[in-house]
Amino acid sequence: MLGAWCELSVCNYLVRVTLHKLHSLAARGPLIESATNSDNVYDRVRTAILDGELAPGAVMSQVGLADELGISRTPLREALRMLQSEGLIESEPNRRVRVAPMTAQDLEQLSIIRIALEATALRLSIPRMAPEDLARLEGYMAEMAHYAEAEDYGRWVVPHRAFHRALTAPAGERINDQLGQLFDYAERYRRLHLGLGPSAGATAGHREILKACKAGERERGAGLLASHLTRAAFEVIGLIDPTYDPTELTIALVDVGGEIPKSIKPRRAGAGRVTRL
Repeated sequence: MLGAWCELSVCNYLVRVTLHKLHSLAARGPLIESATNSDNVYDRVRTAILDGELAPGAVMSQVGLADELGISRTPLREALRMLQSEGLIESEPNRRVRVAPMTAQDLEQLSIIRIALEATALRLSIPRMAPEDLARLEGYMAEMAHYAEAEDYGRWVVPHRAFHRALTAPAGERINDQLGQLFDYAERYRRLHLGLGPSAGATAGHREILKACKAGERERGAGLLASHLTRAAFEVIGLIDPTYDPTELTIALVDVGGEIPKSIKPRRAGAGRVTRL
């Protein structure tokens, strides 16, 4: 009985803390009842989750959230449904939802999807890149280097996202839209990887990828990109759960032509003998 009371008290505390954070979302401006309400709520709550303003595991009351944002529950339910389909929230009893936790397995699966699609997209893009495309990538690199030196993550993330989208833009709009979503899904993990701000070395891997693009080296560029994405994933997995063995991610990396980082040591017998599928 006491255990159940404690559990309820903790849950209520989390709801109060989360509603306090959601109050800041509502303070950004009133939402007008319209057909776009669900999109507005979706954008606000999604941004708060990806930015870490709503922490992993935070519990939200649908009733409280609707009251805080000054909207009816119909557009709210639609917005939450979209967020749940993206795997960013999970349903809880009593009309509550919980921000999806950050786990090693989730990051591994997300990374497998991303490296497979993004490496393929870069292979398609490199032969189609015009001089203007390469110049644009150079511009993004310069911005990233500038903000990395200043350790200004808030500004660094803008050219960083633009760089990755420009890399694969020639592959087609539908592919790039999907990659944009995957990029956003990884934001919480990316922030954990970079900590308080990007280091000056955060752009090093991007420079090598750009060199391969300029040289027209499709396979090398795709391999470098896959290795670049996976290296960060390995490091974050180690932070989240040092005992987790990302064997499937290792196999996927090798399969798309990437190299296993030397700093990553297999934890299972035979894990180092990965062969291309």
